[in-house]
Amino acid sequence: MTEQLRLMAVHAHPDDESSKGAATMAKYVSEGVDVLVATCTGGERGSVLNPKLQGDTYIEEHIHEVRAKEMDEAREILGVRQSWLGYVDSGLPEGDPLPPLPEGCFALQDVDVAAGTLVKLIREFRPHVITTYDENGGYPHPDHIMTHKISMVAFDAAGDPERYPEAGEPWKPLKLYYNQGFNKPRTVALHEALLARGLESPYEEWLKRWDEFARPERNISTHVPCGEFFEIRDKALLAHATQIDPDGGWFRIPMELQREIWPTEDYELAKTLVDTSLPEDDLFAGIRTA
Repeated sequence: MTEQLRLMAVHAHPDDESSKGAATMAKYVSEGVDVLVATCTGGERGSVLNPKLQGDTYIEEHIHEVRAKEMDEAREILGVRQSWLGYVDSGLPEGDPLPPLPEGCFALQDVDVAAGTLVKLIREFRPHVITTYDENGGYPHPDHIMTHKISMVAFDAAGDPERYPEAGEPWKPLKLYYNQGFNKPRTVALHEALLARGLESPYEEWLKRWDEFARPERNISTHVPCGEFFEIRDKALLAHATQIDPDGGWFRIPMELQREIWPTEDYELAKTLVDTSLPEDDLFAGIRTA
């Protein structure tokens, strides 16, 4: 293939792009790949998770604008392009029974209608590869699950001239992946490596809850080597200052240990229109030589 390769990463909220696949995107940007993040919602109902910023009246009253500025900074750090799909954050319902979702939120949209917004963006950007979430959303946030739903519809529809004819000239993406960075083998490997070195592991509670919720094992097909871009990943995540505690467990794992034990970001190949051999180490495997 002689034309510039293009990758689209579809995410639910601003900050998801920096916690899921950010080092992969930075790696491909360094290789000349054109990368676009499609952000489905503005994160308007996200809680302020950084204890240092909690209680800030300006942030609470202008969370949409604050999170948009954070996204701008993260985008610059990663070197990617970014587009908003324009939907409203659904929030994460809590309680037993769960409360109803807010009227007009992303998760309550008609899937086929919302997919049309993504189809339009796919036809404009013309990606060869798309990444998104699995049917569980990676974790069961209603916006993550909705992101999965519209991504699956849009991947199939974008190349069909009879579907969404108003959305532009058809374009057929060639591969679709699910982000699987938070997989159990990686978590166990890092956890055990930390304990073996006499260090505290932030993963102990994660692993207990993993078993508690009986999360199914996924078919990890693709391991993208990107350890040299982990610092860029972390810098982009810290740009989302309302969403991450800079003193939290995420940043306590020594960088050299991460690179030694698990220097990849991991994906599950969900759909492909090209021949490829598994396991892969490249999201564009089978495309570069097409």
